[in-house]
Amino acid sequence: MANTFSLILVIVTLVTGVVYALEKLKWSKQRQAKVAEVEAQTNSLDEQTKAKISMQPWWIENSVSIFPVIAFVLILRSFIYEPFQIPSGSMMPTLLVGDFIVVEKYTYGLKDPVFRSTLVETGKPQRGDIAVFKFPPQPNIDYIKRVVGLPGDTVRYSRDKQICVQPKGETQCNIVALTNYEESEFTQNNIPLIRLDEKLGQHKHQILVNPLRQDNVAAYQPRSGVNEWVVPQGHYFMMGDNRDNSADSRYWGFVPEANFVGKAVGIWISFEFDRGQDSILPSWIPTGIRFNRIGGIE
Repeated sequence: MANTFSLILVIVTLVTGVVYALEKLKWSKQRQAKVAEVEAQTNSLDEQTKAKISMQPWWIENSVSIFPVIAFVLILRSFIYEPFQIPSGSMMPTLLVGDFIVVEKYTYGLKDPVFRSTLVETGKPQRGDIAVFKFPPQPNIDYIKRVVGLPGDTVRYSRDKQICVQPKGETQCNIVALTNYEESEFTQNNIPLIRLDEKLGQHKHQILVNPLRQDNVAAYQPRSGVNEWVVPQGHYFMMGDNRDNSADSRYWGFVPEANFVGKAVGIWISFEFDRGQDSILPSWIPTGIRFNRIGGIE
């Protein structure tokens, strides 16, 4: 859907841009010349007739009016910032269902909005970043996860839910410390989830784990039953902060660098959707606004 919208936006911008340019450079001058020609032939021309001859056709008027707006939206959305909605709980407690986030598009390079080829290199994903990317098995779907493994890293995920990262060229696997063990307000199948502090790279954040659930190691990719991944060059290993409720690189593999859309940097609005089973409201209608969630993201 996002790719389709981008293509439509580009086409509309191109069409209205061509009309805008032709109007400014050619058509308006032709209408003014027509007015001057008729005025010379009749010696005098009333204002009503003059306005009728010089009037823009409706399709030119509309194109000239909307082109600057459409062009601004295209530039903003393609190269600077784009809004996204969080549809699932895989990034809790960092991001909740109903959060509307702002994604910085230029962090990982400026890309054309249709074919997504890199136009200008500006940076690489860093460990701990929350990133939006095209889901590798279905690139028309946008996913959001946290960067855990960089190209060349060896990543291990133990049964006690600890990440161990061995950077390329190093002999030691660095265990990512989990601290401040406490029960959270979140549940999974009526089981209270545990909230823990974690630090990946320069990012300090919180994660959730289900103390009674173990990973389905047999479903790990690309090697069933093996909880160790060597990240290929040009790829990244991604995980959700809600560790036991996240379909991530453990289960569908690595993310190519070309798939990255941008870095999540803030929440601009957050809606609640809590309602009783007897509510007559459709599920998509918000029941409140979480003003305390508006701001930056770790």
